[in-house]
Amino acid sequence: MTLDTLTFDLDDTLWDNQPIMEHAELGHFTWLNEALSARFPELTTTQGSFADHFPLESYLARRQDIARLYPTRRSDFTWIRRHALFDSLIDYGLSSQDARHWSDAAIERLLELRHQLRPFEGVESLLKTLTQRYRLGAITNGNADLKRLSLDAHFDIIVSAGEMHMPKPEPAPFLFALDRLGSTPDTAMHIGDSWKEDVLPAHQLGMQVAWIAPLGSTTDSLPARVHRLAHVNELPGLLARLAA
Repeated sequence: MTLDTLTFDLDDTLWDNQPIMEHAELGHFTWLNEALSARFPELTTTQGSFADHFPLESYLARRQDIARLYPTRRSDFTWIRRHALFDSLIDYGLSSQDARHWSDAAIERLLELRHQLRPFEGVESLLKTLTQRYRLGAITNGNADLKRLSLDAHFDIIVSAGEMHMPKPEPAPFLFALDRLGSTPDTAMHIGDSWKEDVLPAHQLGMQVAWIAPLGSTTDSLPARVHRLAHVNELPGLLARLAA
């Protein structure tokens, strides 16, 4: 059957996510620590800096605890970070009002840094070309907001699955996207890098799948309708072969 719809994962499919998040992670935490030291010098004098009391490792551990405590929000990464920062700021000695203000400000700094990303070379032109023939959707568990990026113009729908409390690999975000795009699994392809969160759920729904296989992947034989690619820019060649 002819394909009419393509859905894309974002992180590590359209850009390299690890260096972006490493920079954003450290950057927003350092910014918060410095801002608190400047705004609340008495706290710094009496009990040390915020980072002295709650180093980055403690922040990460608290986020993991919150994710376990609220399993339905385990992939709502922005909410989890905000919650963890708020709790830590309260423990540090801030009022509830100040803790809310500074956790919100730190998250905004995180999102600013998080969106200082560069799509893989050729992605913008690839998406522009694909829109001439296919309806495009994005399905992500991450907190990238395409409305902050020029890529937004190429997508008919963007599903922030984690924030909607239906993260991949649940089938719900795929079915939601296809319904909004007026498509069905048998006329759609999903493109993503995660075997667990992209390939398996899309394949189980009956979609074609383009797996952007990470380096070192050892899966030799693939199920029918699953196609291995080294890079998203190989997608046009795959689509041409399927259409032949």
